[in-house]
Amino acid sequence: MKKILYIAIALFALASCGNKASNVSPDEMASRAAKLYYENLLHGKCEAYVDGFYRPDSIPESYREQLIVSAKQYVGQMKKDHQGLVSVEAVGARTDTAKHVGEAYLLLGFGDKKKEEVVVPLVLHDGCWMLR
Repeated sequence: MKKILYIAIALFALASCGNKASNVSPDEMASRAAKLYYENLLHGKCEAYVDGFYRPDSIPESYREQLIVSAKQYVGQMKKDHQGLVSVEAVGARTDTAKHVGEAYLLLGFGDKKKEEVVVPLVLHDGCWMLR
């Protein structure tokens, strides 16, 4: 079951990767990628969220586990403060393909009916937008 989950995540990540022949703009690709990463949090997939961060070097497994625990604590805090994250909406993005960076704008919806707009910094690595 866990392998199926990782395969599904990999397929979604590939869908967020850029393609030179694609008619989708870099802004749209960055926006989709950021939405996907935050939807991982929405669905409790903290491992996939953590793996969406760009790291030029590998990290020890113990540090990765700490990042996953931190993401779970963040989700828990959202549940406590706002009755949990219930929706993620992509609002837009701004990218600089020459510098391989961008910002996506997401609207997070919470269980207490509040909404919050967040700016998600991204970096383009090997054709894929990743969290920075």
